[in-house]
Amino acid sequence: MKMIDIGYHHKHDASFVNDRPGGTDNWLLLIVKTPAVFIIDRKEIHTKGNSFIIYTPQCPIYHKADNVEYINDWMLFDADKDDIQLINQLKIPINRLTDIGDISSVSMLLRSISYEYHSDRLHRMEVVNHYVRILLYKLSEHIETGRPESALSESSYIKHLIWIRENIYRNPPKEWNIDSLATELGLSRSRFQHVYNDTFGTSISQDVIRSRIQYASNLLKLSKLSIDEISHICGYSSTSYFIRQFKRITGKTPVQFRNKSQN
Repeated sequence: MKMIDIGYHHKHDASFVNDRPGGTDNWLLLIVKTPAVFIIDRKEIHTKGNSFIIYTPQCPIYHKADNVEYINDWMLFDADKDDIQLINQLKIPINRLTDIGDISSVSMLLRSISYEYHSDRLHRMEVVNHYVRILLYKLSEHIETGRPESALSESSYIKHLIWIRENIYRNPPKEWNIDSLATELGLSRSRFQHVYNDTFGTSISQDVIRSRIQYASNLLKLSKLSIDEISHICGYSSTSYFIRQFKRITGKTPVQFRNKSQN
């Protein structure tokens, strides 16, 4: 999947109209939060909000505010054959407005995707792609159940897992205790690691390492700190171990990386 653009919680006044008879050149996901009027296959459809629609390229688009402020999230993207296969597999409707009841968890995912997409993080697109897959699964769950997920279902862990992952990348030097994180979710250590890996396609330990190497890369480019100082700041007790991990992830030693970035 190739992300083209994304917007979170965009607001428009009551006169808002989006009329595109030729549609767009890309796929478009709309998360509709407020009352709106759509025209689909020449039929006028009213929604009170809490609905979504995925438009295929060149599909006519018409929707407008329903006499109140209009708020939505949106995502413009190119879908490859694997993406289309997943959408079909999950039985997600195409070019059809679908009510899903509680839209908060879906909108939260759009917010996370938007945050990652507009960041300058080293692995931002990999993170975005994982989030998008989670989003599709979440839409499918809402369609299937017709209600928000139960508090005890495995999918309810996703919100907390997203919070954990965001904090890993925001606080690279922090020592993360996997047993404590598992206990917070009421999971065993092994089950927590399995759910985390299934959700993001990588282990929590690898995310911790990548967050530290990304942080170290920025320090190497933007500061004059020594390698020892950067190693310590990034949470490493051993500089030699830091150097080995940095080279494994980036293909260069910290010194080589700094020299190249300053040329």
